[in-house]
Amino acid sequence: MRLRWIGVLAVAVLLAGCGKSNTEAKGPELTQRQRDSILALQPLPGASTVGSALKASDRAAGQAAATNAAVDSLER
Repeated sequence: MRLRWIGVLAVAVLLAGCGKSNTEAKGPELTQRQRDSILALQPLPGASTVGSALKASDRAAGQAAATNAAVDSLER
């Protein structure tokens, strides 16, 4: 009788190991920017600071792009 329970337990363990892994069920990973954007919208202490930092970063990136475009348009 004891051997029968050991066999049932072994089969159960083997079947449990054949299940679908969680890595296949996950969606795409979020970038740091996407996570920060979601965080900025949450009602948490400091979340508005994260949003302000993202806006400042966007402004700086826009200014850098404008400067690069101006420099690239100069005659050589």
